[in-house]
Parts: sequence; structure tokens; C-alpha cells
Amino acid sequence: MAGKHRLKVTQLTTKAPGMLSDGDGLYLRTTKTKAGNLARSWVFVFHQHGRRREIGLGAYGSGAAPVSLALARQKADQVRDQLANRLDPIAEKRKAAGIPTFGAVADEFFEAKKPGWSNANHVRQWERTLTVVCKPIRAKPVDQINTEDVLSILRPIWLETPEVGRRVRVRIESVLEYAKSKELRSGDNPARGKGHIFDLLAKQSDTKKHLDALPYAEMPDFWSKLVNLGGSGGAALRFAILTAARPGEAREAPWSEIDLKNKVWTVPAERMKEKRLHRVPLTDEAVAVLQAIRPEKPKPNDFIFLGQRKGRPLSDMTLTKALRRLHDTATVHGFRSTFRDWVAEETDVDGMVAEAALSHLVGDETERAYRRGDAFKKRRKLMETWAAYCTGQK
Repeated sequence: MAGKHRLKVTQLTTKAPGMLSDGDGLYLRTTKTKAGNLARSWVFVFHQHGRRREIGLGAYGSGAAPVSLALARQKADQVRDQLANRLDPIAEKRKAAGIPTFGAVADEFFEAKKPGWSNANHVRQWERTLTVVCKPIRAKPVDQINTEDVLSILRPIWLETPEVGRRVRVRIESVLEYAKSKELRSGDNPARGKGHIFDLLAKQSDTKKHLDALPYAEMPDFWSKLVNLGGSGGAALRFAILTAARPGEAREAPWSEIDLKNKVWTVPAERMKEKRLHRVPLTDEAVAVLQAIRPEKPKPNDFIFLGQRKGRPLSDMTLTKALRRLHDTATVHGFRSTFRDWVAEETDVDGMVAEAALSHLVGDETERAYRRGDAFKKRRKLMETWAAYCTGQK
């Protein structure tokens, strides 16, 4: 039982934000809302397993189920009894309340907000973020979502697709704020940006650099113009886009790396940025690009995309000039970001498969040792879907 109580009912209407102690761990917390109003709630502060913890006991004042001073003291006594019996009060409260999962709250939030969204693409992107991108944390109780959970979702996309990463962070933050407004969680929002997530992740590229990537929504229209661009430059652009390859890897590819029968492009380790062999599944569209420019009997070491100088591959500048005939700001390398944005926003494909398609090293050495495969079959299906999207077939 608690010792001598300190609070009187007349003190509970204080207008000063802060904590008023009733003794032995029970406090009335007063905070100011964004609207400038005061919100008062009861919390019980305790230490367990060497950690400071707190549990909410309900709101004081107006509301659906206001908790009076007398009721707050009864609830505090229950918490003290649980502590005396070596129970975890927060876990016990969760069991009794049946705290919903992040996924359940996200779905409820989505249904509540959807009627106010007129843009169908916006609705689809929100739905995909909450169901697919956030799949790893959907089964976790919403009051247990912490900073590491948020980071686990953001790390794979934060630098590779900055715009998507920013959108996902905002969406997770919104769901958690919704949960807090329904008193399903308390404390700071672990997805908040300034002073938290922004300090824990690397700084993203500036907006100008990000604009070098063609927005994926413009790709079908861009492709309809690209198919009419002749020469090695046009063919190399089409091939690089369809394979999501780095420009240099595509420009300098010899015929010896191409297996048209099995539709595979095998890039040796010495030509890869990561210095490891990379297999690329070739779609029918990519094979068609190669067959259209393939000599009758090419030598194995002949470059696929020939430059102006005999025996030399297409130059980077020539490829850029070809692109400038179709677009003022997009860069050839930026099409890899276009591909990654499309995967993140328009498909249900696991991020690890997308990273494998881009030949990115993901995780530390231990993680990579356990993940020896290159998800080739999954990547073939992904690249077929990408080709269908680019060419306007889907």
C-alpha cells in the first residue's frame, strides 16, 4: 500500500505543464497539446530490472473514461502489488487490455483516412507501405514498436531511394501518433524525424541530386520515345534500363558474357563494383535489344555496344548525349533509382530481392555468409514485371 498521499483535488487543475507527485510512484502529468490545450493523465513510475519504467493509468478530467484521484490511487495500489509479486505491470496491462498489433492499428488508420484521399495512386502507395514495407513489424503490439523497429524498415531504403524512405518514415510516424491518440501507446514517437531518426541515419542526397532520376511514373512515356532512338546509344540505354545495370557494366559488356539461349548475362567479378560475380536475368525485351544489334558471328571479346573508335566500347559521354535527346535532367545512372523507387512503391517484392537485382551488398559479412543465394528466380520474375511496366504492357 502507498504511504502518505500528497495531492489534493484542488491541485489537479494546475495549468503548469509538469509532474505532480502523489507519493510512492503515482504522478499526475500535465502537458500542452499542439492546439494549446492542457492534457492531464495519471502515470505510475517505477524501477524494474535496473530500468526506469512508467505505466499509464488513464486520463484525468474529461473523456470517455476519466480517472479520478481516488481511482488512480486504487490502480497505483494494484501496480505496487504486481511489483511486490515480481510481475511486470506493463505486460500484465497488455494482457488485460489486449493491445492490438501495429498491423491492426495501421489498417484501422488507413480505413479512417482513406475517404479523405482523392488520389488513387496516393491511396495505393499508403496501402502498400503499411501492408508490405512494414510487414516485418505488423505482428508486434503497437505499444512495443521502438526505434530499432523503425530503423529496421528504413535502413534498406533510406539512401537507395531517399524519397520513398522519407515517405515511409512519415507514414509510420502517423500510424504511431494515431495509436497514441487512442491511448494505445505513450511516450515519444520512435519514428519522429528531427532530433531522432534524422540523427540515427546517414544524411540523404540533396533534392537536386535526387531529381537526376526519372520518376518511375514517367517511364512508360519515356520508353515510347526511347524505342525510336537508333544506334548504339539507344540500344545501350534500353539494355541498361531493362537490366537495372550500372552504365559502365552495360557499356563495356562483351558478347562472351551473354548467354542468349538461357537468357543470362554473367558479369565477372573484376568488372563489378563489389568485385563479385553478378548474374543478370535477361527478359525477352532485353534479348530483343541484343539480337537487333548482334553481328552474324561476333567474336567473344567484341564489345556489344561499339563506340566511334574501332575496338572501343560506347563512351559514357555518347550515352549521356543520347539520353539528352529525350530528357533534359535525367542521368543514365539515375535509372537504377527509378527502378528501385518502382519496386518500393509498386510491387510486393522483398527489398532484399531488389537489392540483389542492383548487385548491392546488404547486411554485414555474417548475414551475407548465411544468405549465399542470389535470388535469381525471383529476380527473373521481377525483371519481367519491370520490362512489362517500362514498355507499357502493364
